[in-house]
Amino acid sequence: MKHYLNDVGLLCALGNNKAEILPRLLAGDRSGLVSSHAFSAESVIVGQINAPLPDIPARYAFYQCRNNQLLLAALSQIRPTVENILTKFGKDRVGVVLGTSTSGVRNTELALAYQAKHGDLPANFHYKQQQMGAGADFLAAYLGITGVTYTISTACSSSGKAFASARRLINLGVCDAVIVGGADSLCSLTIQGFAALASLSTGLCKPFGLHRDGINIGEAASLFVLSKEPSPIALLGIGASSDAYHFSAPNPEGTFVITAMQTALDDAGKTPADIDYLNLHGTATLLNDAMESKAVHQLFGAKLAASSSKGMTGHTLGAAAALELGFCWLLLDRDDKQGVLIPNCNDDVIDHNLPALNLVAKGGYLGRKIKVCQSNSFAFGGNNLSLILAKI
Repeated sequence: MKHYLNDVGLLCALGNNKAEILPRLLAGDRSGLVSSHAFSAESVIVGQINAPLPDIPARYAFYQCRNNQLLLAALSQIRPTVENILTKFGKDRVGVVLGTSTSGVRNTELALAYQAKHGDLPANFHYKQQQMGAGADFLAAYLGITGVTYTISTACSSSGKAFASARRLINLGVCDAVIVGGADSLCSLTIQGFAALASLSTGLCKPFGLHRDGINIGEAASLFVLSKEPSPIALLGIGASSDAYHFSAPNPEGTFVITAMQTALDDAGKTPADIDYLNLHGTATLLNDAMESKAVHQLFGAKLAASSSKGMTGHTLGAAAALELGFCWLLLDRDDKQGVLIPNCNDDVIDHNLPALNLVAKGGYLGRKIKVCQSNSFAFGGNNLSLILAKI
């Protein structure tokens, strides 16, 4: 059975919809990474969304949080497609599966700050605003969906794992279509947590750069319609692995990362030579980039066009896998005979100590239409994921 990605809605530091994001993505625009004092005592670089976000309707006030506003903004971009599948399959045959790492915890941060100052929690605060499953519950309630609804949280691979679950629901005959993706919004918890791990960059992040020193954290939402309804772009392969090597550090040998990438290739019926472009996890930390370079070089060699898009968006954590799959969807959706690719932006020289990769420079292109893309996402605890999609 083929599984089709019928539509996608995106917003991130690069823009507030597909039309805004694509040209900035291909141009290597880093202007969405900005300095902020909003989430920590010291200024940090974040990938922030500056769009006016839709209001949560009053009848869903207990879901009121920025994370759900981001989801609602992404949903608005694909609403006609969603309505079509709801009409075709029925609201009991459509599911919602999302990934996130912190959901609406920013609301709790603000509520606790208010309580410290005033003695009571704000009258409009509800615990459901920060619940991990709030996003999926909100979208299902908002759309009247009665099919399977849940959220996955495996840190930075969360929204990628959601695609594996969504596809399984279709394969099992539980759903005919699934609204799948993820969202994460900026909050002090993650920024100060990564600061405690000494994993934040002191400036703009430098994926695979010689002087890389950590990540910039970003926020994003990305929603797809995954179904058995034919459309031009299909989800061909999924590969997952879990090595449990360390709570936060990757296995330096990348053995289980190779397993995830190879499993995705096998699932898609593809070989390494069939992949036109690889979106790397590419966090710009010392350990991740060293591990991923080694794993990718071992499986694909040094010729495959590859890049990390996090140099333009920041690391959007639980939303990253779905966002970067969305970038691949945009590449495939274009009628571009030159195959212009996403550049690896780091404003630095490439680390010559890493195994050689064909990292895309600004203005880089394939020289033909892009037909097959692969995208990697790795997470704390060794939760590894690789996805393959193709133009049919």
